[in-house]
Amino acid sequence: MTSAEDLVGRVRAYHSGADAALIRRAYEFSRAVHRGQKRQSGDPYFVHPVGVATLIADLRLDVPSVVTGLLHDTVEDTLTTIEQIHSEFGEEIAALVDGVTKISQVNFNSREEKQAENFRKMVLAMARDIRVILVKLADRTDNMRTLNHLSPDRQREIAQETVDIYAPIAHRLGVSWIKNELEDASLRYLRPEVYYQLKRNVAKKKGERGRYINEFSGVLARKLNESGIEAEEVSGRPKHFYSIYGKMQRENLLYDQIFDLVGFRIIVDTLTECYAALGVVHANWKPVPGRFKDYIALPKNNMYQSLHTTVIGLYGERVEVQIRTHEMHRVAEFGIAAHWKYKEGGQSAGAVEAQRFAWLRQLLEWQQNVSDPQEFLGSVKEDLFSDEVFVFTPKGDVLNFPEGASVIDFAYRIHSEVGHHCTGARVNSRLVPLRYRLRNGDTVEIVTTSNQTPSKDWLNNVKTSRAKARIRGWLRYQQRSRSLAVGREILERDLSRHHLDFKRLQKEGKLGEAAHALSQKDEETLIAGVGYGKITTAQVLGKLLPADEIARRAEREEGTLRKFIRRMAGQGAGVQVSGVEDVLVRFGRCCDPLPGERILGFITRGRGVTVHAVDCPRVLESDPQRRVEVVWESGANGARAVNLEVVCVDEPGMLAGITKAISAVGVNITRAQVQSTPDKQALNSFEIMVGTADQLNKVIRAIGKLRGVIRVSRPRA
Repeated sequence: MTSAEDLVGRVRAYHSGADAALIRRAYEFSRAVHRGQKRQSGDPYFVHPVGVATLIADLRLDVPSVVTGLLHDTVEDTLTTIEQIHSEFGEEIAALVDGVTKISQVNFNSREEKQAENFRKMVLAMARDIRVILVKLADRTDNMRTLNHLSPDRQREIAQETVDIYAPIAHRLGVSWIKNELEDASLRYLRPEVYYQLKRNVAKKKGERGRYINEFSGVLARKLNESGIEAEEVSGRPKHFYSIYGKMQRENLLYDQIFDLVGFRIIVDTLTECYAALGVVHANWKPVPGRFKDYIALPKNNMYQSLHTTVIGLYGERVEVQIRTHEMHRVAEFGIAAHWKYKEGGQSAGAVEAQRFAWLRQLLEWQQNVSDPQEFLGSVKEDLFSDEVFVFTPKGDVLNFPEGASVIDFAYRIHSEVGHHCTGARVNSRLVPLRYRLRNGDTVEIVTTSNQTPSKDWLNNVKTSRAKARIRGWLRYQQRSRSLAVGREILERDLSRHHLDFKRLQKEGKLGEAAHALSQKDEETLIAGVGYGKITTAQVLGKLLPADEIARRAEREEGTLRKFIRRMAGQGAGVQVSGVEDVLVRFGRCCDPLPGERILGFITRGRGVTVHAVDCPRVLESDPQRRVEVVWESGANGARAVNLEVVCVDEPGMLAGITKAISAVGVNITRAQVQSTPDKQALNSFEIMVGTADQLNKVIRAIGKLRGVIRVSRPRA
């Protein structure tokens, strides 16, 4: 474990004026309050905050950041309060610790809701001070290094969250070494069979690859020197596991089919030498068409700059070459941390540096405009992963979009009203339809008409979270407007049967009182609830009429209809709706949720409650006002048809191996379809009968372990 003096030495190596006394005081404070606590590994808990602080020092951050690393778990895991931290270490450090601290004192309905709210809080904190997320990344990195001591389920849960959120954020912040470590560690626990197979394959050719790196680096350095370019560094390195796995997934390749497993880096002094070095590389080795990228002229969002090219190197091997200056290399490795500046007294300009990130401002905008925390988190996951294209406005301004974005995304980037009324666009002076996908270098001009409005189909043609949120908001507004009209019609009709006048009740404020009694926000929410089917007329009458009158009428109405509903409620056997028994329940065909999967229910007038998996795309399109809590009943099961897609190499015995793996788990195959592809692969579609999500996961893991299997997935509409 790093000592206090070692930690001080690390910080003083890059910041000679660092407050050593403050670091020592925080070190002793953290050790004292964590005394007696143990990690799952059996080690003293204090090794974790010290490990986090050491990683922060490796990022070359300021003293308050290092101190926050030492203190980041004190409020959550000990009796220490934020007020104590403020008193002992000052306002700045207290604010940083509070930003990193999870929301552990609040009760949530689900783990997903807690995760989403934690992330929302972190976004707000990092907008005020970017150091919050850098400390959080160090925290997650240290935890991933000791993940092997947790249960397999917990390992997969944390690894999935890491690869969904923290690794992409590290990428957006430009901290490449943390991103690579988090991705490789996540792969180890999410796809252990893939991880260890890659590890074995890479180890087999370690010596051969080392010799190739040395030989090509030497030739490359000599060619540069002959051209008068003094390269400070010419080096090669193997690509990390997750990068190889990602390429296998994207291009449906096996490990043996991937040739550019080695990357080379040239570091020169000046910008001019970058382009000169590129000329030398292309003059001596044939470039691969379409694989050149100029991130110097068009830097990435995270400030990354470099020239990328892939060439046919020695012995016909494909190799990637990156060319950059020393400053560009520092930014490529440390991202935002490479731009750290110190004020007098060692204070960091973290909040100022946060302004450099357009994506962070987008996160803030989304969290303000999207009320559903899970939708916000889902949007963030989608956008953090995306590669980018750069397009131009008619005025020549450059805008960046995720790869696959359409002209609808462009329209909503200009303004919400432009998006709502977009009918098409002129791209490079040529009319294109709404489904047109943006390409690098396009010049886009949006065409609008006043009578155009969004439709659900638009969601299939957009990629940005901004556009999705605006379209969903419009659709929900339309749903709410319809529900208000339907609710008003129902209440007017049913209340008149009881000799009650809807308009008079409104005028006298009786409907508002009923809304309050039924825990509704206001009268309009009550009417919409009736329109959704979430609130019944009987419930409203219960707040408007005397109790004895309600009892007499309920007794008369009890009978055939209620018996029918009870009988039909059996359709959703195995699901409990907010503690209610007599309700129609059906499962969404778009996702076919299985017992054990996380689920949500949505009220549909006249059709009871429709149950969806929480990750079903339809969930985000549905109005949150119609959402009801649903849970699986204990012991719920019953075989249901589920679709599986398996991509594998096209060779004899593969289909037999896959079907044998499915049968070995005790699952029956009801339909199978196999299709060969031109690149000697096979796409296998199966319909299998499974009873629970756990059983399905066993099937997926069994198939994934087979040699020759590239990808196993469960397609959802």
